[in-house]
Amino acid sequence: MAISFRPASVRNDFDEGKRLLGEGSLDGALASFDRSIARKPDFADGHVGRTNTLRAMGRFVEALASYDIAIALSPADAAMLSNRGMILLDLQRDQDALKCFDAAIAGNPLFSSAHHNRAIALLKLQNLQEALASCNSALALEPHTARFQGTKAVVLLQLGAFADGWRLYEARKRSENPAGNKDFLTPAWLGDGDVAGKTVFIHAEQGMGDTLQFSRYAALVKAKGAQVIMSVQTGLLRLLQRSNPGVAVIDEAKVPDSFDLHCPMMSLPLALGTTLETIPAAVPYLHPDVDRAAQWRARLAELPGMKIGLVWAGSPRPDQPDANAIDKRRSITLAHYADLADIPGINLISLQKGQTATAPPGMILHDWTDELTDFADTADLVAALDLVITVDTSVAHLAGGLGTPVWILNRFDQCWRWLEGRDDSPWYPTARLFRQPAPGHWGEVIAAVRQALLALVSAPAPPPPPPHPRHQE
Repeated sequence: MAISFRPASVRNDFDEGKRLLGEGSLDGALASFDRSIARKPDFADGHVGRTNTLRAMGRFVEALASYDIAIALSPADAAMLSNRGMILLDLQRDQDALKCFDAAIAGNPLFSSAHHNRAIALLKLQNLQEALASCNSALALEPHTARFQGTKAVVLLQLGAFADGWRLYEARKRSENPAGNKDFLTPAWLGDGDVAGKTVFIHAEQGMGDTLQFSRYAALVKAKGAQVIMSVQTGLLRLLQRSNPGVAVIDEAKVPDSFDLHCPMMSLPLALGTTLETIPAAVPYLHPDVDRAAQWRARLAELPGMKIGLVWAGSPRPDQPDANAIDKRRSITLAHYADLADIPGINLISLQKGQTATAPPGMILHDWTDELTDFADTADLVAALDLVITVDTSVAHLAGGLGTPVWILNRFDQCWRWLEGRDDSPWYPTARLFRQPAPGHWGEVIAAVRQALLALVSAPAPPPPPPHPRHQE
């Protein structure tokens, strides 16, 4: 006997799927959406719900196929075209995504999200001036939307337009996934008013690399006559305590009993009026334990030639889809470094925490990472190295802040902090950038690093660097 179609059951399954998706129960949500589609194969909303769940699961190829069914079942309006473009961005098909956003805008020139999504695609393609124009188009329609302001801030910062960039970067506090938005009874300080004689609480936000980069500002606030308390991630606590004499550095889980003003760490460039020319770039501003660094140098002296630290992956953060997508674009594998293994006169040393890997054939990789419990320990080892080669992750900022030469393997759609068209960094005088010529093209990056290493090992040895200043712990 044929089973009769019951619309209520379709809707109930769909509503259950929406609820489970909102709660993060992805497997259950997918099963519910699949049931709604099984009951009614031409149920467009069911295919959309299934698409959204598959995107959240990182199953982007299936998500695109599911969404194309939804589009075929209902009019392909501007919103659907724009959403399809976002899935194509997930798949790194940026040019195809751009065509979807253009089609959405042609269908509805007043569709602000399509203009904004177009800006995101152009930013990934590193067409910064067009990205800026699309940001402006979105903001002309919705001037106060935080995500539009945030994207424009990133474009401006990469262009080096710091004055407007830092100001708009405050929009991160109002975004869907806000950062730097801690609410205290005391006022926020963004550079207004004299802080001399006052206690300023600086609190970390975002990743450990961000904290390593922007912790340098604590000393500048202290130089204005303020008492400074700074909260940082647990893994950075010992390093930043010994690197910031006169600053009370506490764990991020704690809040001081009293303070007069507070400032999220990445608002400090705005508060202090940082321009491209006034970036506080004196290094080292991070400091190893002098005795432990000396012990590492003694151990490494048994290895003839240059001592080079390697990092090949960042933190994947699977619970944060956007961050996870970026990590997939910035990280490589240890096997990518295979072409460096036969260079004479170098020793490769792992600095990679949280990920084990087997060295490719022909590579000797010295690995003492089981002795590194936090960034203070890692800093002691990094200070004893001649060079660090790393993807764009926290160790890049650690090495740069220590004043250790660091070569950063940079994805094509680079982070705003590395700026447009540069192979050096005003943030870190000892840094050198090796950027992909096109998305996913790591082979050319490694080839350039190989040539640079060959030139380095054949050059006359430089005089030894002065020892790091001793800091009391």
